[in-house]
Amino acid sequence: MHKKVPAPELKRRMTRFRDEMLRIDPDWEMAAVFSKINQYYFAGTMQDGVLLIPSDGEAEFFVRRSFERAKEESNFPVIKQMRSYRDAASDMGLAPKKIYTEKEIVPLSLMERFTKHFPAQEILGVDNIILKLRSVKSRYELDYIREAGKIHRFVLEDVVPGLLRARMTEADLGTELYRALLDEGHQGIIRFRAFDTDFMLGQIAFGENSLNPTNFDSPSGFLGMGISVPVLGSRRRKLKNGDLVFIDIGCGVCGYHTDKTMTYMMNSHPKNDISDINDRLYDIQMETAKLLKPGAIPSEIYDTVMDSIEPEFLDNFMGFKNRRASFLGHSIGLQIDELPVIAKGFDEPIEKNMVFAIEPKKGIEGFGMVGTENTFIVTAKGGESVTGLHPGLMVID
Repeated sequence: MHKKVPAPELKRRMTRFRDEMLRIDPDWEMAAVFSKINQYYFAGTMQDGVLLIPSDGEAEFFVRRSFERAKEESNFPVIKQMRSYRDAASDMGLAPKKIYTEKEIVPLSLMERFTKHFPAQEILGVDNIILKLRSVKSRYELDYIREAGKIHRFVLEDVVPGLLRARMTEADLGTELYRALLDEGHQGIIRFRAFDTDFMLGQIAFGENSLNPTNFDSPSGFLGMGISVPVLGSRRRKLKNGDLVFIDIGCGVCGYHTDKTMTYMMNSHPKNDISDINDRLYDIQMETAKLLKPGAIPSEIYDTVMDSIEPEFLDNFMGFKNRRASFLGHSIGLQIDELPVIAKGFDEPIEKNMVFAIEPKKGIEGFGMVGTENTFIVTAKGGESVTGLHPGLMVID
């Protein structure tokens, strides 16, 4: 059962935010949080409203709808009802010259309505500041991530083999997989940070369909239901003997996600070269995971691992043909695609209790996408997998 986010947890997050803001900008005046994900992080509920955090004074969560639900769900100390931003401005009595807010999320029209009553001279981005705070998980958060990982491992390793059958469609598998996850405690949705990105579960594809291009940054692909709804799986592509089944999906518990990829061979054992490729990808995953220690630099992890890969193996590594992802893994938490990323350009040290999904993959023409993915917690001894350590390729007889 999902309980309220504990008051001490909310207080700790707000304190860390204020400390980080002072470090970045000693003269900051106010932050305004509109997104429901970040509202949940700081206030423990997801409503239509705005969380206002002044540099000097108590943070207040102004809710348009539902105020009653916010009061019922949240341990946040100050929740007030509003009809419009005019009410919040009147109550706060502040006229900040600059306001930090989620520039990557908030629509211009919403910001125009807000600044009509909070006419700041400068609007600055707070997105990466919040993502940095969210990247380091508390014990409370890790408990949910571990629970999601247990469900994830069980369903993909123990349940899916019993679901696969000849002539089922990708959509059939998607709906049965969704039900299996729900039965075990999956929250029913996975969330992405990338703008306007829709998903139900993730990527489900048979054979060559896993080599299709997608509209988001991923080494693998799929067709989905169709042009207007590229999610779940194709209604037309049916499973046949010798097919590779590719499943790359998220699982969530009480808001917190894990990410895992498994592949399956239907009534056929993979050729030796396919097995060798999969084994090498698993080795790359584990080599990367060993480097997930406090103080390590993501860009240096990326360079170290990439330099260790044989030049001939790099063909179609992390993608297919000219579509290649330039990362080895990504942070994960309240959303699937969080920061930092194991890639070039991410030069700040990782910290204990960050969580990363590591996903080395390789496209094979005429066959499909081979690879593995598991979710790891950063520890002093390296990454600790919460989604199991299966090598990723399973034969279904």
